[in-house]
Amino acid sequence: MLEDKHEAIALLTGVESSKKNYYTELKKTVDQLKKKNMQLEIMNELMQSFKIDMSLDETLKNMLDKLREIIRFDQISFFLLKGNSLVLTNIVPEKSYSIKVGTVLPIEGSLYWQVINNRQVILKRLQKDEDYFIEKNYFTDKYLQTILVLPIYSKNKRIGVLSIGRCNNTEWSFDDLAFLENLTDHLAVSIENVQLYREVFHSKQEWEDTFKAVDDMIFILDKDMNIMQYNDAVNTFKKNYENFHYLLLEREFKVLANNTYSFQKTGYKEINLSNQSTYELSTYPLNNNDQIIYGVIVYIKDVTEKRKMEAQLIHAGKLAAIGEMAAGVAHELNSPLTAILGNSQLLLRSSDKEDSAFTLLQDIKNCGDRCKQIIKSLLTFSRQDEYVFSTCSVNDAIKEVLNLLKYQFKEKNIDIITSLVVDLPDIEANQQQIEQIIINLILNAKDALESCVFENKEIYIETSLHIEEIHISVRDNGIGIEENRLTEIFHPFHTTKEFGKGTGLGLSVSIGIAKAHGGTIHVESQVNKGSIFTLVLPIQQDKNVEVSK
Repeated sequence: MLEDKHEAIALLTGVESSKKNYYTELKKTVDQLKKKNMQLEIMNELMQSFKIDMSLDETLKNMLDKLREIIRFDQISFFLLKGNSLVLTNIVPEKSYSIKVGTVLPIEGSLYWQVINNRQVILKRLQKDEDYFIEKNYFTDKYLQTILVLPIYSKNKRIGVLSIGRCNNTEWSFDDLAFLENLTDHLAVSIENVQLYREVFHSKQEWEDTFKAVDDMIFILDKDMNIMQYNDAVNTFKKNYENFHYLLLEREFKVLANNTYSFQKTGYKEINLSNQSTYELSTYPLNNNDQIIYGVIVYIKDVTEKRKMEAQLIHAGKLAAIGEMAAGVAHELNSPLTAILGNSQLLLRSSDKEDSAFTLLQDIKNCGDRCKQIIKSLLTFSRQDEYVFSTCSVNDAIKEVLNLLKYQFKEKNIDIITSLVVDLPDIEANQQQIEQIIINLILNAKDALESCVFENKEIYIETSLHIEEIHISVRDNGIGIEENRLTEIFHPFHTTKEFGKGTGLGLSVSIGIAKAHGGTIHVESQVNKGSIFTLVLPIQQDKNVEVSK
């Protein structure tokens, strides 16, 4: 009975009605707070979810589930401005458009271009069939009835367009529109930041890739000359060379870099390592925006081959000059040589073979003939003509040379010992050129012996037959050649003789002649024990082959 009275009083006073209104308003307020919290959560996650390695698809998927809880939509698409093109980059659900992701929208008659150019929000209702063609030749899902298109701007910079579609005509609330506009602002800032970050990242990546790919060594040093960074070429150098080579290089470039840092100017130095390699060291100061030097870049380039090429060009120029001089000298020598040969022949005719002077006259004539052949070779050299090959004997070539040189060796108390294989097969060659090689090798052996103080000075000349090859060896027991010079002795103008006693051309010319005959020259030597030079010639050789000058 008492409860009935309380109910009656509540109805009469309106208390029950107030409770219902209170709870209704309270629920509405709680829902609004939840919606605001969800909006803030979406904004927060949107700002945190954009990463350098995250695509727009991933970002949209991260916010769609929560976005559906506060805003009803059936389709969402994103158009990004790339240069001067508006491109469909993302759409959910997929295949909601007749156009594919990546399609560039034409400007004429475009709803999306209108939105981004005028920076205005457009709500379009799709009530008729023809309204489905929201773009020229493109249509959206036929079930959509309204689309909301919002421009995405970062300050005054155009970023793209966000399009949200619904399958009904539900009105958009002011709060939803305000939230979506706020969302596009955050979306624009995030996208622009990611784009800028990616540009910086890609520039940094390109620089690092270029830095690593450079074949020359690059170091970056701080102001205390500590190595902060270096490229892959440094590891290659360390792998291919001894550690002391790298330590020498490091010592040199740090001294140069320290001068660059101290005097604030570039530096340059060229150094030669003990492995016969040459390097250019260049240093450049590193400045910040305030032009304050905070480090040094060291650039190291291997110029070994470049220097060799330069030396070869210099040598080639010298050889060209020698060729021109040779022609003039040859013509000048022809006149006195003609008189020497003519007079020696006249004296030989009037002399008795038993006369002691006959042998001397015969030597004069032979030497004159030899000089005549040399002059002929000089003229041929200056004209760069071809030497004609013919059948000749290696043993005969050696004997001819010894006949010309034997008196020189007697005066120097040098014994010539020969060991020539009998019945060696003939070869196809230019005998005068083969004799020239033998002369050069024997005279070099003589020079090596002249520097010795012992009395037993000997030169051994041997021939031997190998498979398809003939070897001519000239061996001496002289001063020998240092090991580090063995790779240089065939280079043009390389000589250790005093000025006026050698040009450094003998062995370089000899190796050229040998190679032109299809052969080569080997050398073995030990300091203070002597040297062996071996001329290798093939038995078979085509005729009329041009000899290298």
